[in-house]
This record gives sequence, C-alpha cells and structure tokens, in this order.
Amino acid sequence: MKRFVYGFFLVPLLAIPAAPVNVVLVLVDDLGWMDLGCQGSTYYETPNVDKLASRGMRFTEGYAACAVCSPSRAAVMTGRWPARLGVTDWIRSRFQGGRIPADKKNPVGFRGGKQAVLVPHNALWMESSEITIAEALNPQGYLSCHIGKWHLGADEWYPEKQGFDYNVGGCDYGQPPSYFDPYNQPKGRHPMLQAGIPNLPGRRAGEYLTDREADEAVGFIRKHAKDPFFLYMAHYAVHTPIQAREELTRKYKAKPTTHQKNAAYAAMIESMDQAVGRIMDTLDELSLTGNTLFIFTSDNGGLSGPTNNKPLRSGKGYAFEGGIRVPCIVSWPGITKPGTSSKVPVSGVDWFPTIMGAAGVALPPDRRIDGVDLKPALTGGTLGRDSLYWHFPHYRHAPGPYSIIREGDWKLIRWWVGPAYSLFNLKDDLSEARDLATEMPEKVQAMDRQLLKHLKDVDAKLPQANPAYKPR
Repeated sequence: MKRFVYGFFLVPLLAIPAAPVNVVLVLVDDLGWMDLGCQGSTYYETPNVDKLASRGMRFTEGYAACAVCSPSRAAVMTGRWPARLGVTDWIRSRFQGGRIPADKKNPVGFRGGKQAVLVPHNALWMESSEITIAEALNPQGYLSCHIGKWHLGADEWYPEKQGFDYNVGGCDYGQPPSYFDPYNQPKGRHPMLQAGIPNLPGRRAGEYLTDREADEAVGFIRKHAKDPFFLYMAHYAVHTPIQAREELTRKYKAKPTTHQKNAAYAAMIESMDQAVGRIMDTLDELSLTGNTLFIFTSDNGGLSGPTNNKPLRSGKGYAFEGGIRVPCIVSWPGITKPGTSSKVPVSGVDWFPTIMGAAGVALPPDRRIDGVDLKPALTGGTLGRDSLYWHFPHYRHAPGPYSIIREGDWKLIRWWVGPAYSLFNLKDDLSEARDLATEMPEKVQAMDRQLLKHLKDVDAKLPQANPAYKPR
C-alpha cells in the first residue's frame, strides 16, 4: 500500500476503485449484414456507425441467435439459446391473435394440419423467471432504460417487469403501426393499432419514430450521466412498414443504385445512423465514451425485398447466411483496438455474459448461460468455442423446419422435412451455392450427432411425424 506524509502522520493512500462501465446496446430490427457502409454497401450511407466501427472492432462473422426477432431478442436479454427458453418463433402480438390464456401459462404441445410434421407451439411471452441483463445489473446500482421494440410478451411481461427502470415504447408489438407520430393506424383492424404504441404517447404530429427514440436515449444519458447505466436502444427500424422521412427518401431516389435500391429503406437506415450519431455525440460531450461499452448489432438478417443481402444467400427467416448473419460492432476504449476486425464467430447469446464481465457481475449460478464473454476476442484472441447452434422447429419457408450447427468453417442444416441435410463450407462458399451433403456423408453424420446432442442438452422441442399427413 502506498503512503504519503501529511503533517506528522503517515496516511495510507488507498486505490480509487474504477468507475463502473456504462453499457449501450443498439439492436436494430431486420438490419442486413450488408446494410452498412463499413460492411461494404455503397448505396446506404451510415457515417456514424462507420465511425463507431473505426473506434472499435467489427466482427465479420457475427450472428443472431435466430433468423426471426423474438427468439434472438430473448437470447440477447438472457444469454441463453432460444430452444432452451422455449421461444423459437416470433411472438404473436394481441392484435395478431396472441391471446393471453386465463391461467397465464405458455402453451405446450404440438400443432399441425395437413403438413408432414407437427411443430411445437411457440411461447406467447418470455417467462418472468428468466434473468435479463437489466435484472442482473440492478443489484450493482445500474439504471436501465429500454427504448423501442420489446416483443417478448404483453403487459405482465413488459420491460419494467424484467428489471428496466424506464420503458419507452416497449410492448408486445413486433412492428410499429406507423413510423410517424402518433404512431397509429386510425382505421386499424384492432383498437390497439388505432391507439398507437403503448408506453410511447405522441408529442408532435408527424415526428419520425427513430428521431423520437434518439431524443429519449439522449435524455436518459443526460439525466443519468453520473450513474452507471445500461441503455438498450432497440430500434423499431428498419422493420416494415417501409416508411421514411420524405427529404431523405428523395436523396436516395436521386442516387445511383446497386443491387440495393430501395430509397425509403435507405432513408430508414440513415435515420437509424443519425440516432447512433446522437448517442455517440452525447457520450463524447459528457466525457463518458472512455468508460462505455458500446455494442451495435441486429436481431436477424435483412428482409429480402426491402434490401439485398448479396453475397449472402436469402434473408430474414431462412436458414441460410442471409437470415442469420448480422452486423456486429463493439467499441470498448482500452479493450478494443480501434479500426480492427475479427473473424471469430460470435452470437447474440454472447452479449449477456460479455456485459456481465464488463460490469464485474457474476453470472447467475442457478442456470446455464450458453453465451461466452467476448473479451478475449475483443482483445484479438480466440474464444475456444467449437460450435454455434440454431433451432427453428416451425414452418415458414420451404422446405420447412430446420436446425443448424456451425462448426469451424462448416455449416450443417438439418431439415426436418424435405431434403435431410445441407452442408456448406463457408470459407470457400460464403454464398452457400454448393451443397456438399451428398459428397461428404461422414462429415454430415459427425456434425449431425453433435447437433442432436446439443438439442437434447437444451431440451429443444423437435418436430414430430404427423399421423394425419397424406403425401400427394
């Protein structure tokens, strides 16, 4: 212990504890892997996100934990695989028929009509017994704010019921009725759509939703600049409806297109980028940047149509890379080397343990946390993890339900109907154009054994043969 002389006494000079790390997690809805300038887009303009990448590390092989939103968001919040949580498809809002049962128990069992397999019922909410990032940080004095899309359950499962001190716009909606204040559909088919977004009352007619979210984020940071905080900026953008500010849309209509060409979608991306810029500028102004872990990512791949994920195959909802590979940027001064990139595969389940590690918080001892702390990779190292997994036991796109294992450069898709397997080497074939399953049966069998072992470990609900199915 160091000591210094003060008057006639020797006084111990105690080490001053480091200030708690602030956390900003920006989760954009449906943002594709190629939807940023720093990712290679020449049509979309994202100078602020590009600046964030220049300050930190860009993971070129970042993944969402599911190809659709609710499961990947549940994985981000808990660090647990969607199959373990029982949230394996997007959760139906009440206006979409997601009725909350009187017994307040999630549905169990299987359903199916004339299809080849019966599929498990999806959850209507993420169980309250799950521990979110906000709940884990709370005992350490963190103030937590959720802004934007929640989509993990109705009233009793809103963010404020899962540890967040503030909830701005978080509800059971998977998309906004409108991107313009009062954020409603006056002639909507359901009263909720006519009323707007719960927890986000209108304030200025015509105000753009992404701009409003940015205002709320800046206000939260300013109010709690002296407190350790966790800001979860879960943009509703760039999900449908594709609606943007008119002046930005005109800008992109006048710009030469590439394989990406939707002017309104491009304008939505720029508004999102401006919101990121406002958060970064506020952190800089308040001298908080140096002590803030800033994470930027997406909840699934880009929706084919509004955007184009080329060179990745397909898009949102699909088992191919276009559905699950997402932008992933981390800036953590003193940890990440500015302007670097990493090929280490990372997943949405990793954000929970990474944030806990940064905050000096122990992981919950009473449950399995599937993600890993990314700090070794953020400092240029590796993670020592062999595989990543996905499980989507539902019908959405042909051929139907699927599960995935990525092991090194190899990716195996197990189709529960139709062709049994697809096998790709992502290092040699990023576009997944050459299916090697029939050429390498031993590789398929080995990876399938590991995949099935994982599915058993997480108690995944697997599709079952439908006794009522009659092949044509």
